[in-house]
Amino acid sequence: MMFRIGKILTALSLSLFLLVTACAAPSTAPPPSTEAPQTSTQQPTQVSGEPLAGGQFNQFFPDANGDYKRIFAQEKTGFAEAKLKQDGKDVAVLSINDLANNPSAAKKFQDSSKTIAGYPGVERGKTQTAILVRDRFQVKVQSRDDSFTPSDREAWLEKFDLQGLSQLK
Repeated sequence: MMFRIGKILTALSLSLFLLVTACAAPSTAPPPSTEAPQTSTQQPTQVSGEPLAGGQFNQFFPDANGDYKRIFAQEKTGFAEAKLKQDGKDVAVLSINDLANNPSAAKKFQDSSKTIAGYPGVERGKTQTAILVRDRFQVKVQSRDDSFTPSDREAWLEKFDLQGLSQLK
């Protein structure tokens, strides 16, 4: 009898956990602006505040086009990720990361001489390209296939709604 009650309580707890974590608040982000991004020559500022819900970032990801399909893969506090597929094969991973809880991660952009879409950019290894938006949001594209080149990564970074992302509070 005790074993059966334990199974029932476990099932109920798991169901409640899934229900609570699956529900996300609607986005309160302002509509994207048509203004050009403002470049900054300042050093990144100290990031403060709580990281935003990952679901708030989904609207800033580029739409899939042509032979590409975008599939959202992960969403958690301060982070959202989508896979980019071509002909059924994963070719890249797109992500937005809120650095509110990890301001030291923004330091890698301080000495960057590279800009992409007006934002400081860095290359990590042979497969990653990232930019820093408003000294807080790291937008990254990672190659998962050799056919997805550094210029492809930069082109996809430019397809994000970076101006809209820069206005998130």
